[in-house]
Amino acid sequence: MTSLSPLLKQATPVVVDTALGSWINADDGKRYLDFTSGIGVTSTGHCHPDVVAAAREQTGKIIHAQYTTVMHKPLLELTEKLTGVLPAGLDSVYYANSGSESIEASIRLARMATGRPNIIAFHGGFHGRTVAAASLTTAGTKFRSGFSPIMGGVQIAPFPYAFRYGWDEDTAVDFALRELDYLLKSISSPEDTAGFIIEPVLGDGGYLPTPPRFLEGVRERADRIGAVLIIDEVQAGVGRTGKFWGHEYSAAKPDILITAKGLASGFPISAMAAGEDLMAKGWPGSQGGTYGGNAVAAAAAVATLGVVEREGLVENARVRGDQLRAGLEKLQASRPFMGDVRGLGLMQAVEFVDEDGEPDAPAAAAVQQAAVDQGLLLLTCGALGNVVRIIPALVATEAEIDSGLSRFEGALDAVRDVSH
Repeated sequence: MTSLSPLLKQATPVVVDTALGSWINADDGKRYLDFTSGIGVTSTGHCHPDVVAAAREQTGKIIHAQYTTVMHKPLLELTEKLTGVLPAGLDSVYYANSGSESIEASIRLARMATGRPNIIAFHGGFHGRTVAAASLTTAGTKFRSGFSPIMGGVQIAPFPYAFRYGWDEDTAVDFALRELDYLLKSISSPEDTAGFIIEPVLGDGGYLPTPPRFLEGVRERADRIGAVLIIDEVQAGVGRTGKFWGHEYSAAKPDILITAKGLASGFPISAMAAGEDLMAKGWPGSQGGTYGGNAVAAAAAVATLGVVEREGLVENARVRGDQLRAGLEKLQASRPFMGDVRGLGLMQAVEFVDEDGEPDAPAAAAVQQAAVDQGLLLLTCGALGNVVRIIPALVATEAEIDSGLSRFEGALDAVRDVSH
């Protein structure tokens, strides 16, 4: 009998029957509060009626209209919609299926535009699993090991991970900027550096917000050496952080922006946006793909952006994120093994440590599994596996956040009772 690959590890035992909003109904009749959002994908919640209606209507018109063969209206509408939310100057868009594909397209464009080979990424970053994207990824060895040689021309610089270093944020930022300058002097000369790639909040690397001063420092260095700044908004974008784009907490602006995940509420579509002048420096024929910009996915994305705007979901993410953060910090006050609570908007995390302050992956895994018993779905992350990430849909209500916190407290207490 055919089965799923054993390399696919399920985070929970749940088999979904139906889902709506923040809730999943399992096939065994149990109901779960979903604070994973499909890893940040179901931004408008499960099966938002506007998204369902748009997809259903488009499916009845045309499902696949290959967009370098024939154009279709949903993609034109989506491109027009993005005009209102993309940073000024990013007026040219390429569409693909996944974040990894758009990341790879951004690397290709940066190298073609500058004529330089090297890309500098940062410790803890996650940019995908395809070869080039995995070569930029250091959120864990599982993403990049075992299929070498991976793509060359990649250098990794320190990220200002203040909690890990045991420093305050300013000390960590000063250190990381000094090391970046040293890398430009010792490993990748400015003349060889095509660009920098960074997430405004590390995703799989531990839900670490990039300090604004660090992002601004990377921007300044890109300008100084004539390199391209690529901001990977795959997980942080489309309102998740309480601003439409995660990088908006800083003054830094990207030359290239990548978006995916929450853009279409679960339908596979991604986009790479750049200025028209920069995009034109790519070589003819270097962009394309059979399924990129799929008509149904594009229609779902148009509907998603409409819901985000009409329902004020960016502001809701900020307000509900503040509520979630305050609740987590209250729980942390009496639980030393919750070493760090951090995040932006509805992109929050807890880093677990043992009694010596060392990373405690077993505790994080135990809490994540105990939460399932409480009817709450969560995920772990971080290179050391000791972070639990909390990713409610942007439609989450005050009552749902309170319910999630109560269930999370139950999971914490269950783990504490077992460990003691």
